[in-house]
Amino acid sequence: MQTGEENRAEELKALGWSAEDVRKYEELWEYRQRWGAINLEREDRVFLRKAESALPKRASGKGSEKKRTRDKSHYRWLAFYLEAMKASPVETGLQEGERGAWPILLEEELRALEYYEPVLGLPDTLKAKELIPARELWISQAGSSGRTLSFDFLEPLEALKRQEKTSWKPLRGEGNIDSTYPVLSPEAAAAFRSSVRTRIANLIRQTFPSLQDSDKAEPPADWQPAH
Repeated sequence: MQTGEENRAEELKALGWSAEDVRKYEELWEYRQRWGAINLEREDRVFLRKAESALPKRASGKGSEKKRTRDKSHYRWLAFYLEAMKASPVETGLQEGERGAWPILLEEELRALEYYEPVLGLPDTLKAKELIPARELWISQAGSSGRTLSFDFLEPLEALKRQEKTSWKPLRGEGNIDSTYPVLSPEAAAAFRSSVRTRIANLIRQTFPSLQDSDKAEPPADWQPAH
């Protein structure tokens, strides 16, 4: 189920952990590798988090660096659509200060992912499909605050598939040919961003299994990812 991790039971022994706790760590680690953390009891997930927090971070060596959120497929998929929108004639042709509602929504979703840093393995990406109806609802609400243009949500992915093999799916769900693209004035865009910012962060935290036990507070209003 999970790859790229190493059983570090010997290091726990060296830190003075009891033989029973080390054995428990080994069993839970093996189970998670096979079946994923979502299938563990909450107390077992908490135990693993405690054990891994106690282990020293490794500065170098194979498998020592945690894969960055922005390098994971789900994040890159959203970023791909965001860049496709920004480069499209519909965005480059907007009046000064206007913003498409879709880019604002994706920017805030990417921001929340970078802040909370979910695992984005299979359990997370399966549950991420539940965000599609929320996106559609928020975009529909934004449409009442501005004018509406059209964007082909299928073509960017089709163009990519003509160049390389990819398992990515359409942003708005398979079979959805809706091209609605609300455009907002500067004031409406700011209000939409403020509204979406809190809602998307909360939804991601509640939806993604790898964040189920996270006690990380909501991102401060002025928080931005480090680039």
